[in-house]
Amino acid sequence: MQVLIHVRACGVNPVETYIRSGSYARKPTLPYTPGSDVAGVVDAVGEGVTAVKSSHGALPKRSQRRSTHQVIVCVFQAGDRVFTTATESGGYAEYAVAVDDCVHKLPDALDFTQGAAIGIPYFTAYRALVHNHWKKYRAWHTTGTAVFAHEEATEGWGVNVIVEMLSNVNLSKDLQLLAHGGRVVGSRGSIEINPRDTMAKESSIVGVALFFSTPEEKKECASLLFAGMEAGWLQPVVGPQYPLEKAAQAHHDIMESPGAAGKIVLTM
Repeated sequence: MQVLIHVRACGVNPVETYIRSGSYARKPTLPYTPGSDVAGVVDAVGEGVTAVKSSHGALPKRSQRRSTHQVIVCVFQAGDRVFTTATESGGYAEYAVAVDDCVHKLPDALDFTQGAAIGIPYFTAYRALVHNHWKKYRAWHTTGTAVFAHEEATEGWGVNVIVEMLSNVNLSKDLQLLAHGGRVVGSRGSIEINPRDTMAKESSIVGVALFFSTPEEKKECASLLFAGMEAGWLQPVVGPQYPLEKAAQAHHDIMESPGAAGKIVLTM
């Protein structure tokens, strides 16, 4: 089932630059239009289209089982504000087509540029932290930072899991920050490391790919993120914004950026 979306903003991701350059492992069918993280307004829906939303106003307590977080079904309608995690036709466009299970309601509290910042970044981070590591680490203390005094923050124990979005710069340093048995999750180009850094702490480097998420895992993530957006604590940070005709410049800047300063977004 498909949804036609009038695009107001589209997030820019490094993977789109890899595909555009021809260096990505999975080659798209040509002609190809980039863009998966669309935010906009539903223009039309196919027959039988539904969406998933949370029945809770906030995240469940850590002590609660995941099965207690119920999911209910609602129907998309023309005029609904939505964001996507994938598109069929590409998001760098005035209109985009997406399969309904990749389309999610966007609360009024977030604008379209924030909605365009959710898709791949948030769903991938959730997969890295929860689906890949939830069973091992149940009590979380999460820190997002560019400069991290890890000895002080972890009382000398080190970090259990690092989700690294700039591994080609930071991976070697990340291995120094880990606790015994810790993991670095992420990718971004090549880098030289010393394998002994993993031996010393029996640590590991783990890849994560949103592509391998099951439909149930995607629904779980969407439900919990929606609860966070409604509750007001999930507020995506938007960085540089470019008009659609400056997409090539956005691709250049995202690859040359020395560090994150908010999500790069194209506006329509």
